[in-house]
Amino acid sequence: MKLAGLTTHAAAEHLAAEGANELPAAGRRSVLRIVFEVLREPMLALLLAGGFAYLLLGDLAEALILLAFATFSVVVTVIQEVRTEHVLEALRDLSAPRALVIRNGARIRIAGREVVRDDLIVLEQGDRVAADAVLIEAADLQTDESLLTGESLPVGKVAAGPNSADDVRPGGEGQPYVYSGSLVVRGSGIARVLATGPRSEIGRIGQSLAGLETEAPRLRRETMRIVTWSAIGGSAVALLVVLLFGLLRGGWIEAVLAGIAIGMSMLPEEFPVVLTIFLAMGAWRIGKVGVLTRRAAAIETLGSATVLCTDKTGTLTENRMSVAELWLPSGDAFAVGSRSNVPDAYHDLLETAALASAADPADPMEIALHDVRNAAGAISLTSATMVHGYAVRPELLAMSNIWESDGRLTIAAKGAPEAIAGLCCLPPEQLAAMTDAVEAMARRGIRVLGVATATAHDRDWAASQADYRYTLTGLVGLADPLRACVSGAVAECRSAGIRVVMITGDYAATARSIAAQAGIADGEVLTGTDLASLDDAQLRRHLKAVTVFARIMPEQKLRIVQAFKADGEIVAMTGDGVNDAPSLKAADIGVAMGKRGTDVAREASDMVLLDDDFGSIVQSVRLGRRIYDNIRKAMAFIFAVHVPIAGLALLPLFLGLPILFGPIHIALLEMVIDPVCALVFEAEREEEGIMRRQPRDPGEALFSLPMIGWSVFQGGLAFAMLATVFLTETWSGMPEMEVRALTFFALIAEMGALILVNRSFSGRLGDAFVHHNAALRYVALAITAVTALILFAPPVQALLKFGSIAWRDMVLAAGLGICLLLLLEACKTLVSRLMGQMVQIPGSNRGLAR
Repeated sequence: MKLAGLTTHAAAEHLAAEGANELPAAGRRSVLRIVFEVLREPMLALLLAGGFAYLLLGDLAEALILLAFATFSVVVTVIQEVRTEHVLEALRDLSAPRALVIRNGARIRIAGREVVRDDLIVLEQGDRVAADAVLIEAADLQTDESLLTGESLPVGKVAAGPNSADDVRPGGEGQPYVYSGSLVVRGSGIARVLATGPRSEIGRIGQSLAGLETEAPRLRRETMRIVTWSAIGGSAVALLVVLLFGLLRGGWIEAVLAGIAIGMSMLPEEFPVVLTIFLAMGAWRIGKVGVLTRRAAAIETLGSATVLCTDKTGTLTENRMSVAELWLPSGDAFAVGSRSNVPDAYHDLLETAALASAADPADPMEIALHDVRNAAGAISLTSATMVHGYAVRPELLAMSNIWESDGRLTIAAKGAPEAIAGLCCLPPEQLAAMTDAVEAMARRGIRVLGVATATAHDRDWAASQADYRYTLTGLVGLADPLRACVSGAVAECRSAGIRVVMITGDYAATARSIAAQAGIADGEVLTGTDLASLDDAQLRRHLKAVTVFARIMPEQKLRIVQAFKADGEIVAMTGDGVNDAPSLKAADIGVAMGKRGTDVAREASDMVLLDDDFGSIVQSVRLGRRIYDNIRKAMAFIFAVHVPIAGLALLPLFLGLPILFGPIHIALLEMVIDPVCALVFEAEREEEGIMRRQPRDPGEALFSLPMIGWSVFQGGLAFAMLATVFLTETWSGMPEMEVRALTFFALIAEMGALILVNRSFSGRLGDAFVHHNAALRYVALAITAVTALILFAPPVQALLKFGSIAWRDMVLAAGLGICLLLLLEACKTLVSRLMGQMVQIPGSNRGLAR
């Protein structure tokens, strides 16, 4: 009977009622929401309040300038946040597979997202199943469900019968159900769709991830805490200034402007800006090495990772089988190097193994068998036709194909060595010899297949392949080769103090062998069975010695990751299958494979290796450490530069002198500080030996006391020098507007010195000038241009309430900056010793505040 399937109209109704066959996209912020969040920033509120105060005083120009500064801040922040949201959406390009369905009685190919419940999907070898479905027709159908179960061997499928169970799970042999995301490796079939999108097995696992809450990035928590305390302190001081100014001097609007200036000078609003821009730019930089960052904050966390938990298949290995060794019942063995030089004695073994596979293979193991057979020229049945086949069954892990050639029926079988041994009824001596060969290959990380042959006397096919009399042809050992970059990447991880741990579903002997090939440090092997017998405390005690976890179930991967985290480690986890998704989400950094990974794994991850290159992880670590170093440099600069600004804003009030800087001056200084933080420090190169130092202590605070102390020392020295000049010139009779101009330019010069001091952790003065940084050049040119504009444009001087300044005073201002630079560079090494090694000593591999 011809199958008609759904009509186009019925399919459209299903699609409208139940939604597309895809996993729900992670919620993203709209542009309006981003704008609203930016408008709540305290610095913006201070700018707007200052503009309003200037309007009350009738100073329209000052008000418009502050409004322009506020608008600039909003636009830059919104653009940056929108770019970050686009990064989160980039993975949607890795779309669902297409599907062949029967509609209106005809077969048509549609996008996988358009498959609906009750659709009839046609399954062919090599197809990715688009939705959960029940088979109504099946012809020797086998599917690879490893992405759901972690098991690498395909499972056989049968058409549904009247007594088919309806409560089965993926992975079972002889089921009538196929599952979204699985791969058809053999045979064909037609299935009726039962569930799509989030209602499928793959979708339910994805939804269960919602129960695992991701932690807010530590840097963001620390940054917001310091900003909050600074805002509270600055607000209190600003309020006090307003009250004292108003009560003692009169003029409440001027008092409000003075309070706003104090608040702006004491609020380090650059902290969250630096964090956002550095991490977003880091996502761009790391994308250039083939890594897509879904959550930008994961970049800096990866730079401090202490443990990297990696899957084996498809992560360390290529998921591309190759024939490595051949064994004959005579005891002879051959290690396959060049596939074309296989001795003739092994040709029968190769041909039988290929004949026991699909004629047009999709499974990597069967592809390898065909490749080596063809390369060796082991083809004698050139005109053979496959006439019958027996699939793998739970009770017999072997498969057989029957081929007809010149009237002769030849049976070729392959499967688990113990299953083939049973088919061949091997005597004890031969069984022992075969078992020894199997164990020897397994210890070298080789997967072993037994191969046998038999003859069918007629076309009255037996009910089971076990009803024929087989002769052992030999053993075929297959290796899943390591990726070429893995050994080097693992070695560099070790030199960087990152412990690499393998977590796999393979047998212990195979896992140990692969780990040795990859260069993973020697250690204990803990199996899933052993792990299940341990409580959490016992597991944590075992973690220090274990480097390989074998025969691990998906839920145990999650437990391992959580145990490492409970032990104080910063955990990175790589994986590609659905079974990896919960552990990817639970890890501090989840790294998914982009080519063969599932949507669920990618959605659960923080980063995606677009080219599945394990070596890209090392580049991510390097960039993560560089980004974290540069964040600390920028934070140290911000702390330092706000000390003289706040001090110069407060000093005149305490001494009863005229206000030195108003909101417009502070805003202009912020226009210098912001690009310095966002561009100059972000573009700084990595420190020498960055990949030869140990990861920073996971419990170490970003804003450590040594860092704050060093920053306050820098800013305090700058303030002392500026205050001396300010008070000396004021008490010597220099006009107020000229003093303001001199102090402002001297402050700009000292800001330049603080930039150069904080560019490098080393105490070498030359590093401040030699290190190439194009962004610094552009910022310096911009500052020089603005300085020239102020010097030579009287209307600008009038707007800023600056008097004319003599060249002698400009030389004095520049000299203060040079003097500060020399003093701080000379103090670096001494201060690093006195303040807990705050800055890196030349020749040392230790980082900040370790």
